[in-house]
Amino acid sequence: MNPKKVIILGATGSIGRQTIDCIEAANAKAPGSFIVTGLGANRNVEALLAAGKKFPDSKLALSADYVVDDIPYRGARSYSALIKETDADLVVNGISGAAGLMASVDVLSSGKNLALANKESVVMGYSHLKSLAKRNGCFIVPVDSEHAALFQLTSRIGSASVKELTITASGGPFRNKTREELESMRPDEAAHHPVWAMGRKISIDSATLANKGLELIEAVRLFGFEESAVKVLIHPESLVHALVRTIDGALYAHMSAPDMRLPINIALHWPEEVEASYGFLNLAGKMLHFDSPDCERFPMLALAREAVRVGEAATIAYNAANEVAVEAFESGAIRFTQVADVVAAVLSKDWAFPVPSIGSIFDLDAKARSLAHLAVTEIQC
Repeated sequence: MNPKKVIILGATGSIGRQTIDCIEAANAKAPGSFIVTGLGANRNVEALLAAGKKFPDSKLALSADYVVDDIPYRGARSYSALIKETDADLVVNGISGAAGLMASVDVLSSGKNLALANKESVVMGYSHLKSLAKRNGCFIVPVDSEHAALFQLTSRIGSASVKELTITASGGPFRNKTREELESMRPDEAAHHPVWAMGRKISIDSATLANKGLELIEAVRLFGFEESAVKVLIHPESLVHALVRTIDGALYAHMSAPDMRLPINIALHWPEEVEASYGFLNLAGKMLHFDSPDCERFPMLALAREAVRVGEAATIAYNAANEVAVEAFESGAIRFTQVADVVAAVLSKDWAFPVPSIGSIFDLDAKARSLAHLAVTEIQC
């Protein structure tokens, strides 16, 4: 079998590092299974160069415009050039935030398959990505643990038999805090996730339940279900990642230990199935708990439902406003509970209109960010 050629974007982040772990393990077990042809990072030069030493034939890209002799692709269009000029069967998009959308567009436009961990790509522009994938004969495999689980369940059971989807949330570090206690929570506390080892921004999103709101939007878009058919359960143990309810009423669960290397490894090998030790779960002695989310204490989930019901422009606004609000919380400009206030203020505008092009996505993103900055200023007054 020919080796699979892979580009890793966001190579120095959590998803990127774990992707490298999976590839190294696969090559140790079956030498030559994967060839890493490209590595991209945002601004961590030292970590990118260290990753490049592991794969000396790979091309390196840095989206920051630093002058580094050993990194040929630099600046705002570095990822695009890396993708277009590098041979690959699969690109893992582990970029954080809205910046990952254009990379997803470039991957599919170049006819390469996409392993997608950047949820903003789906939240902001999935209709366009889906069209590109169909036009160029590419596949999109979700890497987020919940959507990877749903992908496995719906593929094995058959989408036609599925009536309802459920994604789970750990509840984050503040799930047992009162509304009054939430008022005084600090960024470092919000960034300390009780189960998953993730980047700082996504950890804060988990604390507000914005991350689950984004994942709810993703599930609606990726699997073509109405918002009302996508449920969310708080599950502190994070052992059940998703469930599907079939037409006959039965529930089927996808369970594993909370290890992102499992969905990454599945995406790397898909459509092949391979034996792997990641996420192995022994249920003996385990207790599982499930609760409904409290949308009064954590309104970001209800705001996501509101946005996805309105349409793609509203979900672009939801994501942009949240990114601005999290930055304001990090800087001390607003309190933890005011993150949702900023997003609600932006969503109160009219977003019920179509998004005709990729370019219009970024126009709407900029508009929503401007409104979010204004909302932050008004909260401070």
